[in-house]
Amino acid sequence: MHPVPRTGGIAIMAAVTAAGALLQASLAVLGCAFALAVVSFVDDRGGLPAHVRFLAHGAAAAGWLALALPGAPAWLLPVLFLAIVWVTNLYNFMDGMDGLAGGMTAFGFGAYAIGFWLAGEAASALFSASVAAAALGFLWFNFHPARIFMGDVGSIPLGFLAAAVGLHGWRDGAWPIWFPVAVFSPFIFDATVTLLRRAVRGERVWEAHRTHYYQRLVQLGWGHRNTALAEYLLMAGCAVVAIGALRAPLGAQVAVCAAGAFVYAGLALAVDGAWQRHLQRAQP
Repeated sequence: MHPVPRTGGIAIMAAVTAAGALLQASLAVLGCAFALAVVSFVDDRGGLPAHVRFLAHGAAAAGWLALALPGAPAWLLPVLFLAIVWVTNLYNFMDGMDGLAGGMTAFGFGAYAIGFWLAGEAASALFSASVAAAALGFLWFNFHPARIFMGDVGSIPLGFLAAAVGLHGWRDGAWPIWFPVAVFSPFIFDATVTLLRRAVRGERVWEAHRTHYYQRLVQLGWGHRNTALAEYLLMAGCAVVAIGALRAPLGAQVAVCAAGAFVYAGLALAVDGAWQRHLQRAQP
């Protein structure tokens, strides 16, 4: 086997930065994302202590909030800070299979582009479409069997952008706060539920593991390709439903979000059941 380079994120972020500069995107967004890319590149090359990485993630979240939401209520700032840091990291947690993080970026930012376009924000729509296009170009080389990986230099700033651009759209009235959560829910649900379950079991949540739902599907025999395609179907469904509900009455939006929660609960139970049967069959 030949070693697979982990530098694909450099090309993604170069394209995103160039598009942002041409479209005069928010300097707060671009500056924080670029700083995270630099720190993450250093981490990819030689490794950085966990506390240094988390300090960088926190600094980027705090910096963006100070520049983009200076008038936000004091009680809301800690909530948004934790949300940005969490999404930044969960993108890295979920970047463990060929084509997964690139696919989420393409579908997620594609949905952002349509949402901004419907709201009449052409520049933000083009920037989001540029991020999606950069991810599609990367997927050509990253879909199974991958010839290049994204690395932290790609996953960390993309996670930050998913959170920051989502909050940017909410701040400007392009969409309600549930929209970015719904669009990126395939990543948010898997990473959050997995972390909470590991924490309840007393495991070291910061250590590598193979207990994400997508990892279990691979181990259940789906393989990288089929699991990625199934995840793409889920991502596309979330994007289409979220976009379709944007102009719906408030009651319908609440119903869509509730239905989504039930769907995820059902999918989680199905995978958990299959996993338990798999473990029982593996016992001597």
